[in-house]
Amino acid sequence: MSNQFHLQPLLDLAQTRTDDAARRLGELVAAERDVAQKLQMLEDYRREYNDRFVEAARSGLSPDAWRNYGAFIAKLDEAILAQRRIVEQSRAQTTLGQRQWLDQRNKLKAFDTLSQRHQAGVARSEARQEQKMADEHAARRGLAGFDGDSSTLD
Repeated sequence: MSNQFHLQPLLDLAQTRTDDAARRLGELVAAERDVAQKLQMLEDYRREYNDRFVEAARSGLSPDAWRNYGAFIAKLDEAILAQRRIVEQSRAQTTLGQRQWLDQRNKLKAFDTLSQRHQAGVARSEARQEQKMADEHAARRGLAGFDGDSSTLD
């Protein structure tokens, strides 16, 4: 059995791809967090602006001011809807990135398992070889004690 793992290049490639997928997943998670924070900011601002509108309406608003508030709130609603779509897309990309990372990790684990089995086989082979050499050495030492002198047996 060769000491070198024949699939080592594939193991190395799987490790590189797993690392790349993990890095990409980290970027996707960060991007998702950023777009979700932006959505939260837009929703908070819309609530605050709506509260100002309600207060201004209680105090009395001109038709122009009423229209301006309404138009701006409508623009905020459009921005919120657009940002929600972006958040959904980002979540989908993150989910895909998680799947890709898991796939790469599973491939890496498979190659790593094969590598461990190979190394265990190499270790067993080396242990057998060492035992064989030790047995041969012991046998030679045992034979060296019998130099053919039969006078010691009398």
